[in-house]
Amino acid sequence: MNMKWSEEGKWIVTGFGLVMTVIGYISLISYQNATRLAETSEKVKETHEVIEMLIGIVANLNEAESGRRGYILLGERLELERYNQAVKKINPKIKRLENLFIDNSDQKQRLTTLKSLLEKRLILFEKSIESYRKTPSLKILETDFVAQNNQNRSEIQRIIEQMQSQERQALDIWVKQSQSNIQSRMLIEILGTLLTFSLLLGVYAQLYRQLIKRQQAEAKQLQLAKEKELGELKLHFFSMASHEFRTPLSIILGSSQLLEESLENIVEKKKLKNLYRIQSNARLMTQLLSDILTLARAEAGKLEYRPQLLEMQSFCLNLIEDMQTLSESSHVIKFEMQGSTTDAWVDEKLLYSILSNLLYNAIKYSPRNRDIYFKLICQDQAVVFQIQDQGIGISRATQQEMYEPFRRGENVKGILGTGLGLAVVKKCIDLHQGQIDVESQEGLGTTFTVTIPQTRKKHSNG
Repeated sequence: MNMKWSEEGKWIVTGFGLVMTVIGYISLISYQNATRLAETSEKVKETHEVIEMLIGIVANLNEAESGRRGYILLGERLELERYNQAVKKINPKIKRLENLFIDNSDQKQRLTTLKSLLEKRLILFEKSIESYRKTPSLKILETDFVAQNNQNRSEIQRIIEQMQSQERQALDIWVKQSQSNIQSRMLIEILGTLLTFSLLLGVYAQLYRQLIKRQQAEAKQLQLAKEKELGELKLHFFSMASHEFRTPLSIILGSSQLLEESLENIVEKKKLKNLYRIQSNARLMTQLLSDILTLARAEAGKLEYRPQLLEMQSFCLNLIEDMQTLSESSHVIKFEMQGSTTDAWVDEKLLYSILSNLLYNAIKYSPRNRDIYFKLICQDQAVVFQIQDQGIGISRATQQEMYEPFRRGENVKGILGTGLGLAVVKKCIDLHQGQIDVESQEGLGTTFTVTIPQTRKKHSNG
């Protein structure tokens, strides 16, 4: 099953991925810094050890020189023993230096030269001691030994100083490079830490936004569920009330019609005026109940839309006849039709509610003896109904909210009404996916234009 990610989800996953990448990189930099510090510490220790070994060699040579002189001057065996002990200590230091210089060709070459010079020096020492044993004349011995010994000592001192200087220079370069590398890596660590913090902050912000959205969605869903439940309760109540009211209204209307038929030939029509009012108001009450029930069904999502192919001209003429019968006024509804086709896909009940409410409003809000114009325009792409009156008109402020239930204009004065008609009209037009437009000016009349699209030629019944 393919998993679809929301935009916030993609940002969160990407953010976590970047955070883990940056943290991994910072960890690598930290490890390299630690490794470099350890290498630097080891390098410092090696350099100090080299310098100590070289100083130790010089000290051992001086100790051997002192023992040799003491032996020659005093002739004591202890001085000779001191000489031998000092000589023995030199060789281990040379071996250690060889191990330390295993990867340094320059220092290895200098160490080879140093070893050669040390061997010559020791040979000089041995010759001096051997000569003393054979010829104990100190002046002769010193005369033969001093020149060679001084030259050898100078060369050894020069080589050792070169080796010490080379070690110090190498250590300085290494330390400077290490410091530069560590500083660069520390800067990267700081920037990486800041970037990680920023990314985590962004991720947490996205998570918080998602949490808020989820809470809002849950609250909205809960509100919709409550509204749906309330709508169903209202629908149940209005359905029950409509049923309870329709029965007595039907009896009233039927009884008044029977009474009219029985009195028609006996009483003058002028005297049946109140009877006609009973019939008219009974029909109005029935229409009011129908409007209320329609709105309740629409709010509960139970208003059904069942389109069928309907012949428009006959439908409109029948509607006009019903409206003329319903109205007590002297208004004349003038009908006009344009277009070659006469059939359209519409829901007959919903369309009847739309046009009957618009025609009834046109009659109700127009002065007596003013004509109402009803135009039908049948086209391939849409069917258009236009209802025009010469009534009181609708102000621009009222036009903004006239499709809301129980909203009426400020200029209706004492004209009775509930403010439900246009709300019903809008609900029914929305189910047709149609459009309603109004042109009106106070005191000059109103024109409503209803457009119902016919782009989907074949609707399913149901």
